[in-house]
Amino acid sequence: MTLGGGLHRAPPVRPAFGQRADVLRGPARNFDLVVDLGQRIGSVQWLRGFVTCFGLCYAAWSLAPGFQPLPGAVPAPLPDTQFAEARTLAIAPLAYGGDTGRRMAPTDAVEPLTETPERPIVDLRATLSRGDDFASVLERAGVAASEAAQAAALIANVVPVADIRPGTLVDMVLGRRPNHMVARPLDKLAFRARFDLRVELERIGGALTLRQIPISVDDTPLRIQGLVGESLYRSARAAGVPSAAVEAYLRALNTQLNIPAGISSSDRFDIIVSHRRAATGETETGELLYAGLTRANGHSLQLMQWESEGRSQWFEASGVGRQTGGMTRPVPGGVSSGFGMRFHPILNYSRMHQGVDLRASYGTPIVAVSDGRVEFAGWHGGHGNAVALNHGGGLETLYGHMSRIAVRSGESVHRGAVIGYVGSTGLSTGPHLHFEVHRNGVPVNPLGATFASRAQISGADLAAFHDRLRSLLGTPVGANQREEQNAVRAGTNRTAR
Repeated sequence: MTLGGGLHRAPPVRPAFGQRADVLRGPARNFDLVVDLGQRIGSVQWLRGFVTCFGLCYAAWSLAPGFQPLPGAVPAPLPDTQFAEARTLAIAPLAYGGDTGRRMAPTDAVEPLTETPERPIVDLRATLSRGDDFASVLERAGVAASEAAQAAALIANVVPVADIRPGTLVDMVLGRRPNHMVARPLDKLAFRARFDLRVELERIGGALTLRQIPISVDDTPLRIQGLVGESLYRSARAAGVPSAAVEAYLRALNTQLNIPAGISSSDRFDIIVSHRRAATGETETGELLYAGLTRANGHSLQLMQWESEGRSQWFEASGVGRQTGGMTRPVPGGVSSGFGMRFHPILNYSRMHQGVDLRASYGTPIVAVSDGRVEFAGWHGGHGNAVALNHGGGLETLYGHMSRIAVRSGESVHRGAVIGYVGSTGLSTGPHLHFEVHRNGVPVNPLGATFASRAQISGADLAAFHDRLRSLLGTPVGANQREEQNAVRAGTNRTAR
């Protein structure tokens, strides 16, 4: 409509872009290309989906390319003779007739040998077994009996076969022989006769010549220390002590302590074993030489093996050995004056002798007969330097005429502990020990008590014992261990044979 009154048709209204998209999207919502052929079977939608699937499969089949072989050159087959020769040299599975590694059959050009050639020399290594002699070892290796006996006689002049350890390795070189009917001659022989000696045999000018090669050996003992911890055995083994030495160490401690109750985890062990290290790098660890134990309370137990009275046993640093029996005897000597009335050699009148006099040389260690506490330590009139011990249960002991006192009043001592040394102080005519036993304050005859036998070193033997002990205690800790570690780093340490 216009202002002039004329009637005109209104122009069509065009939908916006978004509105046109909605118009086209409406029918598309109802058209689904992906149809589930497992649902609504037989419906129009299902039929449309089936037709679509069939059309796609047909199009893929019709457009697929064909398979045709490509022409190529085919090699001509080998003749039978060439194929047989190539097959023996080719790599092929045995299942397919491969002959890889097999020898070709000989032809007419091959001539058989009348005699098989031998190696000019033969290197052998034999082992000396228990009960063997060198002659039998050489004969088993192929040496003639006469030559084996000659070599064994040369070796026996240097070292007896019985001294050579079973399992010793013998290196031999056998020379050329003129024919198969005779044995090979012995050209060279070498073996380790001892830890410090190597023996070599060599044929020079047609005759066997023996040569001895000494090997320098360091005999410095091996000393190992460590903390006892939860297990003395495991701690010592972890520190590098051989198992046999640990067992010997425990047996040595058991002569003086109650194992394992007498050892605490805070104690420290000190072990010295014999040890040899050859210049060639081999090492050999031997027997236990010293058994030490540093207690947590500061006291130390030092034991060293020593031969006394024809037998070897463990002794403390004071020279006191193992105890067997009941109470410990204070000194190893016999009785020089008994218990009871006697004529006093100095006062020149008879009076009661309340103890016994025991023979002992000057300086002999005096040990406590049983565990106790020091009641008195000092000058005690006619007894001179004396020590009185209270063992409990009304039992007391007194030790007189000491040259030196080793304990203090109020100190606790264990059975076998050194409390002083024999002297001749007070009313005494010579070095000896005056020993008394009191029960409930009444003196009793000490000879009625049951004493244990306890070995003890004295005199010149004691001085030699102390010299040897000081020498062992001067061994640095782990000295040989450091040398072995350095040798291992240098690649020179070999297993001893």
